Amino acid sequence: MRAPNRSKPPTRVTIRDVAARARVDISTVSRALNPDARHLISDEVVVRVIEATKALGYRKNKVASALTRGRSQVIGIILPDIENSVFPPMIRGIEERLAVNGYAVLIANAAGAAADRERVLEQMFERQVDGVVVATASRDDQMVRRCILEHIPVVLVNRSEEHRQAAEVVNDDLHSMQLAMDHLVGLGHRKITHLAGPLRLSTGFARWQGFQMAAQRHRVAGGHMVEATEFTRQAGLIACTELLKRYRGSTAIVASNDLIALGCYDALAAAGLRCPQDISVVGHNDIPLVDMINPPLTTLRIQHREMGRQAAQLLLERLASPEARPVRVTLSPELMIRSSTAPPRSG
Repeated sequence: MRAPNRSKPPTRVTIRDVAARARVDISTVSRALNPDARHLISDEVVVRVIEATKALGYRKNKVASALTRGRSQVIGIILPDIENSVFPPMIRGIEERLAVNGYAVLIANAAGAAADRERVLEQMFERQVDGVVVATASRDDQMVRRCILEHIPVVLVNRSEEHRQAAEVVNDDLHSMQLAMDHLVGLGHRKITHLAGPLRLSTGFARWQGFQMAAQRHRVAGGHMVEATEFTRQAGLIACTELLKRYRGSTAIVASNDLIALGCYDALAAAGLRCPQDISVVGHNDIPLVDMINPPLTTLRIQHREMGRQAAQLLLERLASPEARPVRVTLSPELMIRSSTAPPRSG
């Protein structure tokens, strides 16, 4: 009987093999492959080493390098909803800034219960990430607390937590609501209601605060609010349906994000109401394609990509100076006026 053909796995090419083929020391190979140390040796030697790596098929063992340096050169990014179009430009900004310093990213979705988020964080720790960018924070977030207790550099992006334990990059949500209210009051609206996001999250809570403050400045009723349970279209539909029952005289709605605003469109259509002829709607975030729906959505544009860049920069600074006090970076929104807002109907 013929024995099965069990081919041996290919032998891993090591830095010693490269050094032998290039006829140099191992330390010279390390310098030639390190952009920061390459200037210490001649161009002729650098070329010889690179040609040897190509001929042998050598790939640098980053795990081994990480063990030597004590760093993995990997940053974890934890998102609340990877399908939400808010986050891809944010991730792009993070990657762009980290890549300049030789870092790669590990992205994880942490939707669901606290136990799910804890599991994702544990997996990040097991993979020896050097730091974490967190977009899932609640106003009282235990995951952030754990990072701090375990001395893992952490930066919050888009959302904040009320204890200010970590550096964070956020939108100026109070100013967002001021811009929205200025616009609606300028059109002649006085009966303006708010569809809040989840108040357990800083984004939902801050925008609700901003709405109240702006309503007081304009001397319009500021307590008219219904909370959506999530930042989703379905939650927006349910909350807006309740809002239309509770505040029948409303002429304008400020939604806490664009998905909730899309739920408003659904609720208005189901109630036989037109936007903006019967009720104007303002969203928040300016996600892709909201300028192409009917009617195109008036909304607040957020600097999501810049938010990611700034978060990455803060994390690099935390890695360099772990004992530095956490800072907060606040970015300004821009009002995008489209066809979902108009003066209220007379009478």
